[in-house]
Amino acid sequence: QTDGREELVRLSDAYLGLLEREAVIPPELAGAARESEVEFLARVPYRPAPAAPERKLATALRASLRSLLDVPQIYDLDRYDLTALTSIDGGLQDWATAWFDSLADSSFVRSRGLDVTRILARGDPSRVLYSLLLSERTPQGNAVRAQADNFPGPLNLNESSRIELGSTAKLRTLVTYLETMEDLHRTLASLSADSLAGHPVSAQDPLARWAVETLQRSPGLTLPSFLLEAMERRYSANPRARFVTGGGTQTFTNFDTTYDDQVLTVREGFQQSVNLVWVRVMRDLVSHLIYRSPESVGWQVEDRNSPLRREYMARFADEEGTRFVDRFLAKHRGKPRQEILAGVASGGRTGPLSLAWAFRAILPDATPAELGAFLHGHAPDSDLAVETVVALFERTDPAAHSLSDLGYLSSVHPLELWVAHYLDTHPAATRGEVLAASAEARQEVYRWLFRTRNLAAQDTRIRFMLELDAFSEIHASWQRLGYPFGSLVPSYGTAIGSSGDRPSALAELMGILLCDGVRMPTIRVEELHFAEGTPFQTVLGRRPVEGNRVLSSEVAAVARRMLEEVVEAGTARRVRNAVMDPAGRPLLVGGKTGTGDNRFRVFAPGGRLLESRVVNRTATFAFFVGDRYFGVITAYVPGPEAGDFDFTSALPLEVFREVASFLGGG
Repeated sequence: QTDGREELVRLSDAYLGLLEREAVIPPELAGAARESEVEFLARVPYRPAPAAPERKLATALRASLRSLLDVPQIYDLDRYDLTALTSIDGGLQDWATAWFDSLADSSFVRSRGLDVTRILARGDPSRVLYSLLLSERTPQGNAVRAQADNFPGPLNLNESSRIELGSTAKLRTLVTYLETMEDLHRTLASLSADSLAGHPVSAQDPLARWAVETLQRSPGLTLPSFLLEAMERRYSANPRARFVTGGGTQTFTNFDTTYDDQVLTVREGFQQSVNLVWVRVMRDLVSHLIYRSPESVGWQVEDRNSPLRREYMARFADEEGTRFVDRFLAKHRGKPRQEILAGVASGGRTGPLSLAWAFRAILPDATPAELGAFLHGHAPDSDLAVETVVALFERTDPAAHSLSDLGYLSSVHPLELWVAHYLDTHPAATRGEVLAASAEARQEVYRWLFRTRNLAAQDTRIRFMLELDAFSEIHASWQRLGYPFGSLVPSYGTAIGSSGDRPSALAELMGILLCDGVRMPTIRVEELHFAEGTPFQTVLGRRPVEGNRVLSSEVAAVARRMLEEVVEAGTARRVRNAVMDPAGRPLLVGGKTGTGDNRFRVFAPGGRLLESRVVNRTATFAFFVGDRYFGVITAYVPGPEAGDFDFTSALPLEVFREVASFLGGG
């Protein structure tokens, strides 16, 4: 209404006066605002809801804007008079989204003569999820040109997932290996022949031993040559060995059994993605971190009298004890007393004596009648006359026994007895309160470990703790290169993917290598247009940036060369010469493939497989093209239905061949 508009104008003028008086805005801005003509709309403009893929992309872009402008909420962002120019290539984005949808149609794939049909010989093609992340190097940073997937929900597969991307983890392990060799060269290359001969090297550090021998044989070897020599070190691909790692004994297999009885160089192992080579490389990396100098804890704890041994055993007791407490807490928390007792008794203990010990350890103040009721419920076939129950009650007084003794006498893990007792008396306790209260109990349970007759057991557990420390260092180096998660699985299996990854993080690593070891910012918004069409229109663009060096150029150069060899003659050779420049010449392509057949397995003592449950299946190709483009393509089937598929990294490679048509013309 006219009067309503006049009132709005009056209020606006009053508000402008307030802002001007309080020096929030300058007088020039207030005057220009008063002179501006206000156009009132009759109704809110109609804006059709975007399709799901566009909505997902818009959400990602708005998140980038929030971070860029330091805006706390999307609601606040919507109050801005702002147009943002994105880095996304609309044509490529639309094509990729439509292409992924088309791959679900077998008839379309066959009509195009694509190799996807053969690759997906098993399984329903419509169940495969695809994602593409493609970025381009620019002076301002790494501009995202496409970020597409065919997942129907809001989840962004490139940035919001943790997936086991298989052998792509070998790329991270390769970089760690090269950095370790670089450190050894920095330490040793300047030493004289006599100093090298006397340099202390642990028998359990093969990397340092090799470095000393190599520099003795070739004094003055430059870092690039030294790194290339390191790629020629040889490892067995034998899968029949057992590895003590991750707190247990593990075995690993090669994806291609052709290599099972071969000895390969590190270069060949990377080129052909041979698992056992990289499991052994990871083992050497861990050993080096433990024994790299006489000051290292690994050297010191070999002295049986070192006080560090006791410290590391106490750490082990706390670490493993915490895992047991968490397990039993999950089993019993929130349950009434009778259910807790039943859960403890359900572990196969049917003898009345062991049941009585368990009952009295959990409920030391119970009566003989309560013990009798418990035994009648859980050992009904036993002779449980009143006098028998009373005798059991008197015999199983827990007061004179340690927690470990009670565990032995009841055949129940002593920390389960402790947790059950604590929850009975503190039913509302939080996890933090339970862990704080159990600190002494966790140490008591492992008191046997500190006796000198258990030296072998001590060594095993100290090694486990040292391995945890080594993986913490490896994790820190991975995080420096963009690894997105807060920890690694402390197992040699991390070298072949057991710790998981995220496609966007893997693409970022590829960008670091392409940028010669410099980590550049990721760009999704290139320009900001504020108050367009007003006297105060402002356009903000990005300045060129230098980035942060996180790898030496020497390490980055060798890693790039290894990625090129994977495409030239390794597991990605299907995309060799797939990208042509405008003159019809092939562009250089490098990359790393990965296939993850991820299963949850349960083994019996001795290694017999009891259960194998499919978790998901993945296939990935991380790549760079020329000196401009890099990215990652992933195929993914989540859940038990992944067992219906047997596709490999050939699938994302086939998708890459189609994407290649967008990359050659620049």
